Amino acid sequence: MHRKWSLAIAGVILILAGAVLAYLTQTSGGIQIRDVRFAGAKGNTMSALLYIPPNATAKTPAPGILAVHGYINSRETQDGFAIEFARRGYVVLALDQTGHGYSDPPAFANGFGGPDGLAHLRSLDIVDKNNIGLEGHSMGGWTVLAAATAMPNDYKSMVLEGSSTGKPFAAEGSASWPRNVALVFAQYEEFPDLMWGVERARDVTQSPKLWALFGTQGAVEPGKVYGDLAQGTARVLYTPAITHPDEHISRQAIGYSLDWFAKTLQGGTPLPSDDQIWFRKEIGTLIALIGFVVLLLGVFDSLLESPVFSHLRLPVIADGTAPAPVAPSGGRWTAAFVLSAFIPALIYYPAFALGGTFVTPSAYLPQGITNQIMVWAVINALIALALMPFAPKRASRTGIIGPSILIALATVIVGYAALWLADVAFKVDFRFWIVALKLMSAKQFLIFLIYLIPFTAFFVISLRVLHRNFSTISAGRVALYSTNILALTLGLIVLLALQYGTLWLSGKLFNPVPDPGFVPLSTIIAIQFVPVFATCAVIATFTWRRTGSSLPGALICGLVVTWYVVAGTATQAAF
Repeated sequence: MHRKWSLAIAGVILILAGAVLAYLTQTSGGIQIRDVRFAGAKGNTMSALLYIPPNATAKTPAPGILAVHGYINSRETQDGFAIEFARRGYVVLALDQTGHGYSDPPAFANGFGGPDGLAHLRSLDIVDKNNIGLEGHSMGGWTVLAAATAMPNDYKSMVLEGSSTGKPFAAEGSASWPRNVALVFAQYEEFPDLMWGVERARDVTQSPKLWALFGTQGAVEPGKVYGDLAQGTARVLYTPAITHPDEHISRQAIGYSLDWFAKTLQGGTPLPSDDQIWFRKEIGTLIALIGFVVLLLGVFDSLLESPVFSHLRLPVIADGTAPAPVAPSGGRWTAAFVLSAFIPALIYYPAFALGGTFVTPSAYLPQGITNQIMVWAVINALIALALMPFAPKRASRTGIIGPSILIALATVIVGYAALWLADVAFKVDFRFWIVALKLMSAKQFLIFLIYLIPFTAFFVISLRVLHRNFSTISAGRVALYSTNILALTLGLIVLLALQYGTLWLSGKLFNPVPDPGFVPLSTIIAIQFVPVFATCAVIATFTWRRTGSSLPGALICGLVVTWYVVAGTATQAAF
C-alpha cells in the first residue's frame, strides 16, 4: 500500500513545491495579494486580484494600475505584468473581465468591466488618484479603453498589448485621445487585420488607423516617442519579434510597459526594466500543474487497491498472466494512426465554424467557445464511432460502469481539493502560459454539468477506439505512451506548425474564411489542446494498463477537460 501511495505523495510534493515557489515570487518584497469582489455600476459582481506593495498606505498612497487579460483568459494571465508592477511600488488591480473568471456574465457587457475596475481602483485609499495607469492585452486593451472613455480624466497613461483603438470594440483613437499610449504590437501578431486593418503585423507602421492615433501622415517609427508627455499626447510603438499569445510571457513586452509607466507615472519604487522575476511564478505553477496530474494518477492507483474497486483491476487468466489483446499491424496500424491523429485536425476549423454559426450562446449553452469545442468533439466522436467496427475487437468487461464512475469522481475530487487548498494557502492556480486549471465558481459548476455529457461521451468513444487500435499489454511502456500521445496530438502539432511556419515566412496565417478574427482565435485556442490531449493520453494509458479498460480514464478525462474548458473561457449568456 505504501508503494501505491508513493505516486500520490510525489504529486502532493510537486504541488506544494510549485505553489510555494509561485507564492514567494508573487509576494516578493512584502507584496500582499488579495482576492477581491466588488459591485459594478449595474449591481454585477466583479472579481480581481489586488496586489499591494508595502509602500502603499492610506498615509502614503501609491500609483495604481488596472491590468486586464484578453478574451477567454482570466485575471491570473497577466500575472507577469502584475508582479513586476507591484515590485515597482504600484498598486495593481488585475481584473476579471465581465463573463470571465469570477466576474458575472455576460461577457462584453458594461465596457467589458473596465469602467467598474477603474472606479474600484480609484476608490482605494492606498491609491494615488493622480497617478493611475491602464494596461490591457488584446480584448483587455478594449477593456481599459472603455474605462478611459467612461472616465477620461481619471487615468494618466496606458499600455495596449496586442490591441487597438477603434472598431470593432473601442472608440477611435486620435492624436489627443487616449492619454499617453504605448502600443506593443508583435511582429508575428495573428490579428493585424482585426486590430489595425493591415494584412501583416510587420506592416502596422503603415496603418492609417495607427497614423490617426499617432497624429502623423507617414510610417510610424518603432521606439520613437511622438507627442508630448506633459500634455498627455505621447505615443510610442514597440514591435517585439513574438506572437500575440507570447505577449503574456515576454520579458520584452513586460519591460516596455515598465519603461512606459516609469516615464508617465510618478511615485513607486524605481527598478531597471530588465530586473524581472515573474517567470519563477510561471515555473512554480507549471510544477504544480504537473503535480496535479501525478496526483490524479497516484490517487487512482491507490484507490484501485481497495476492495471497492477490485473488480476494475486488470483481469488475469488461469495461469496468472494478463490477457493479451491484439492490435492492428502493418498497413492497418498505419492507417489507424493516421486517421486518429489527423481527422481532428482536418475538421478543426470547419467544426469551429459550424459551432460558431449554429450553436450560439444561450441560457442552456452559455459559453460560445465551449460550444465550438463541443461541436468539434461531437463530430470527432461520431467519426470514431463510425470507424469503431474496423478496430480490433476486445472482450467486453461487465460490471465496471459503476465502479469506473465512482473511482473517476473520487480521483478528480481529490485533485480539485488540492487546487482549492493551493488557492487558499498560496493564492495560485495550476497553470503555464495559456494552459490554466482554475477553481469553478458556483455558476461555472452548473455550466460544467451541462457540458459534461457531450465531452465525456467524446472521450468514452475516442479512447475506446484508441486503445483498441494501439494498446496491448505486451507493448513497451515508452512505446505505448508515445504512440497514444502522438495519436491524440500529432495532427494538431502539424496544423500549428503549418500555421506558424506560414506566419513566420509570409507574415500572416493561412485563412480559409473571410472573418479576420476566426482563424487567428481558433488557432490560438488549438495551442492548448496539444498539452491537454497529451495529458489525456497519459491518464488514459496509465489507467488502461492497470484495468484493461478505457472507461475509467475516459471518465477522468471527461471530468477534468470539461472543468478545464468551462472555468477557463468566457460566458457570453447570462446564466
